[in-house]
Amino acid sequence: MRPYAFGSVLLATLLLVAIAFADPHSFEVRTDEFDPGKSFLVQGAWLSGIGCPTDAMIALPNATFTDVDGHAPFTDPACPTGDPEDRRVEGLLLVKTGPTTNFASAGAKIDGVRGQPLTELGWDIRKPESAADPRGSHCSAGAPRWNIETKDGDFFFLGCSSPPAPVQESNGSPGWLRMRWGGSVPLQAFNASTGALEDITGRQIKSLSIVFDEGQDVGPDNFGAAILDNIDVNGALVGKGATDAD
Repeated sequence: MRPYAFGSVLLATLLLVAIAFADPHSFEVRTDEFDPGKSFLVQGAWLSGIGCPTDAMIALPNATFTDVDGHAPFTDPACPTGDPEDRRVEGLLLVKTGPTTNFASAGAKIDGVRGQPLTELGWDIRKPESAADPRGSHCSAGAPRWNIETKDGDFFFLGCSSPPAPVQESNGSPGWLRMRWGGSVPLQAFNASTGALEDITGRQIKSLSIVFDEGQDVGPDNFGAAILDNIDVNGALVGKGATDAD
C-alpha cells in the first residue's frame, strides 16, 4: 500500500472512532444581540464570576483580614450539579436597558442540537425561591423565554413563568433557582400560531434559542436583566461559552 493511501485509511479510521465516542448531547450556547437600530441598549454575554457555583473555592481571611489564610469548597445549594467544564463560574447575562418598545433583544442560540427529540429544557436563574418572587432576575411569561422551532414546521414559546416550570428548586439557596420543564412530565409550550399549550415531548429540534426582550418598564421587578447558568437541553448542562461583550 502506498504511504499516502495508508495515511488516508488511518485518518478515516480515526475520524470514525472520534464520531463513535463523541458526546451526542454536547452543544454550545452562543450569545448574541439583535439591535438593528444600534441602540446599544441590549447585551448577551457569558461572564466569569456570575454563575451558580458548583465545586468552587472561597478564600478565607486571616484574623486581621489583611491576607488569605486558606480556602474552603463552596457549592450553592441550588446547583449541586453543573457543567464540569466550567472552571470560572461563568454565567449568562441577558440585559435590555430602557423600554420594551425598543426593537432590540439579547439572547443566545443553542448550536449542536438540531435533530434531537425534545425531552427536557431548563436553566438555573439568579433568583430566590420561585419564579413568582419579585426579587432577583426578571422572570416573566415573555422573558427570558425559549424559542423552539421543530422540524415539522411548528414554532413554540416557553416563557420563564409561563407555562410554570414543574421543577423549581432552590434547596435553601439565598439567590439561585433551578428550573426544569419536561423530564419526568410532559414538556409543554405555547404554539405561536394557535396560542394553544401543547405537549412537544419527542418533537425534533430544528432551531432552539433563548430570548430576552423585555425592558425596565416591565414589573414587578423593573430590572430588565436576568442571569442564567447551566442551560439544560435534554439533561445535558452547558454553563460556559464565548463572549462578544465589549
